[in-house]
Amino acid sequence: MTAPRLKRIHHVAYRCRDARETVEWYRRVLGMDFTTAFAEDKVPSTGEEDPYMHVFLDCGGGNVLAFFELPQQPEMGRDPNTPAWVQHIAFEVEDLDALVAAKAHIEGQGIDVLGPTYHGIFKSIYFFDPNGHRLELACNIGKPAQYAELRALAPVMLEEWALTKRAPRQAAWLHEEPPG
Repeated sequence: MTAPRLKRIHHVAYRCRDARETVEWYRRVLGMDFTTAFAEDKVPSTGEEDPYMHVFLDCGGGNVLAFFELPQQPEMGRDPNTPAWVQHIAFEVEDLDALVAAKAHIEGQGIDVLGPTYHGIFKSIYFFDPNGHRLELACNIGKPAQYAELRALAPVMLEEWALTKRAPRQAAWLHEEPPG
C-alpha cells in the first residue's frame, strides 16, 4: 500500500466568532475573495445537531481559507499551553516591496503589525485577525543554494533535535541578518 499522492491543500478550516465580520475583514485587509458559504443545522460527517455557517475565502493560487461560526458552542478560545506566536497562518507575498506595502495597508486599517522579521530565507510581518488567529505575510529572499542546503540539512537537524531537544546549529546562519 502506498501513501496517497496529494495535489494541494483543498482548504484549511478554523473557527470564527462571527462569519460576516470575518469575511468582511479578510476581504478588506487581505483582499481575499469570498467564494462559498455552507450552512447546516446537522453536521454531515457526524449527524450531530450543531448549526453552523462555513465560509470559504480564496487566498490565490488555488488556496482556500475557511471558517466555521458555531453559535451553539461555548465561546472559542485557544490552547493555553501553546504560546500565541506558535499557531499561525502564513501567506506568501511577491517580494519585499509587496511586504512593506502590505504592512502599511494593514497598519492603515488600525491593526498592530510586528516586523518585518528576518528569517534567513524569507522576511515576515505578523498580526492578528478579529478572531485572535495570528497571521503572517512572508516574502522569500533566499537563494537556490540556501534552499538546497536547508533541504539536505533537514533530516540531520531533526535527528539531532529528537536526541537532544536543543536547537541544532547547522543552519544558525538563518538568524544572522546580514549588515545593511
